[in-house]
Amino acid sequence: MEKVAEQLRNVALIAHGGSGKTSLAEAMLFNGKSTTRLGKVDDGTSSFDFEPEEIKRRSTLSTAFHHAKWKKNKINILDTPGDDNFLSDTKFSLDAADGTVVVISAISGVKVGTEKVWNFADERKLPRIIFINKMDRERADFYKVIDEISEGLEIKPTPVFLPIGAEDKFSGVVDLIKMKAYTYELDGSGKFEKQDIPAEMADLVEEWREKIIENIVEANDDLMEKYLEGEELSDQEIEETLYAGIKTGALVPIVCGSSLLNVGVPQLMDLIIQGLPSPLEIPPKEGRAVDSDEIIQRIPSVDSPFSALVFKTVADPFAGRLTIMRVFSGTVESDSTVYNPNKDIKEKFGQLLAIEGKKQQPVEGAGPGDIVAIAKLK
Repeated sequence: MEKVAEQLRNVALIAHGGSGKTSLAEAMLFNGKSTTRLGKVDDGTSSFDFEPEEIKRRSTLSTAFHHAKWKKNKINILDTPGDDNFLSDTKFSLDAADGTVVVISAISGVKVGTEKVWNFADERKLPRIIFINKMDRERADFYKVIDEISEGLEIKPTPVFLPIGAEDKFSGVVDLIKMKAYTYELDGSGKFEKQDIPAEMADLVEEWREKIIENIVEANDDLMEKYLEGEELSDQEIEETLYAGIKTGALVPIVCGSSLLNVGVPQLMDLIIQGLPSPLEIPPKEGRAVDSDEIIQRIPSVDSPFSALVFKTVADPFAGRLTIMRVFSGTVESDSTVYNPNKDIKEKFGQLLAIEGKKQQPVEGAGPGDIVAIAKLK
């Protein structure tokens, strides 16, 4: 189970409403083969926005859960509300995440809601990746949004990908570290070809590559010294420093794409696996001891005693009330008896359930990082 936890990422998608966050979640599901078709919010086929009111409004009103398999790894996706009226649910759900993807529209840019959810992630010291979405839409302006990120979110923008074209000419992304272009089939399949960087982008790519390398080396003193002395840096050195910087929060990389066309989403999923922490890499959690008022720590490991956080309750038409929890340490099985410190009582779990959109699948047990539901818990 330790190996399973190493290959797991718990990622909350957060955004101002209307940024295409749920469409991004759908593209991730499709790429991970959790669904056989690209679900769409507008036609009511989303695996995340499945409640009648959500379908009617075309908007997320409650955090929904699903997972995508990606290159022998698993990404637990928490699709949180962006609507201002439901941000309390977003806040609670972030307590179950180990990292976030902040989705920003290439049209509307950084909005009040963006700043709010950014601050939620700040409060929890969660690592972040920014995804600039809707690059295929009219009035999409990647570089304008980069400026807004710098001013509104007060960070040094580190775009590790640049868009190839914009609006109806958007066709792919350029990798500023590997120095390759990925041009896409614009049919939602997520298929792309690796090519040389377009000649007309050469100067722009060189300019931005220099900028992001300066940002990245600032996260590592040894690499900074090497860079200042004029030594050539390898792609591996740059990547390793980038990933380490993301996990500490020193760096926030920016990816761009179109969730509806499934462009740039595979590159985002790669970065989630490489740059965001596994459940075993997060700091220990504090809580009250079972037999005293002493505050103790639980190290995120399968060998530690069991600890978990209940962060959400939902009503299911078939299973009844579902209590959703995130496991932080140890392991637990269905029908286990555990201590509830809030009520100072022991409670017996029923069947543990993995949540897949509006469906649930029985599971035998859960370990660090797993998000599971329990029916009819007191």
